[in-house]
Amino acid sequence: QVQLVESGGGLVQAGGSLRLSCTASGLTASRYVMGWFRQGPGKEREFVGVISWSSQYTIYADSVKGRFTISRDKVKNTVYLQMNGLNPEDTAVYCCAAAQISQVYSINSYYTEDKYNDWGQGTQVTVSS
Repeated sequence: QVQLVESGGGLVQAGGSLRLSCTASGLTASRYVMGWFRQGPGKEREFVGVISWSSQYTIYADSVKGRFTISRDKVKNTVYLQMNGLNPEDTAVYCCAAAQISQVYSINSYYTEDKYNDWGQGTQVTVSS
């Protein structure tokens, strides 16, 4: 079975940094892109960013662009979300998601939930002011 497990969440003060990790199992035989989503209290789940299979391309939501960075380690089957300059609006449950892809695809289309097949359980990030 496909399993995605996030870690690295916690409580930080405004302006601080956190690095989230997402380790995947059951996907080693497939090509996939990995996205990050988040859902704050009383809010809809929103797209954060995605990284391509080649790790060459990334896309970020405008709200996190310039502050968050996604990277990928295929050997470890792990993707990371480095979050800098955190503010209280970043408080949310952060989830990673995997989408299996074909040989030819466009990373630009992977910003909606319907594109992803597998999801992690989420990790809580709380930013205090």
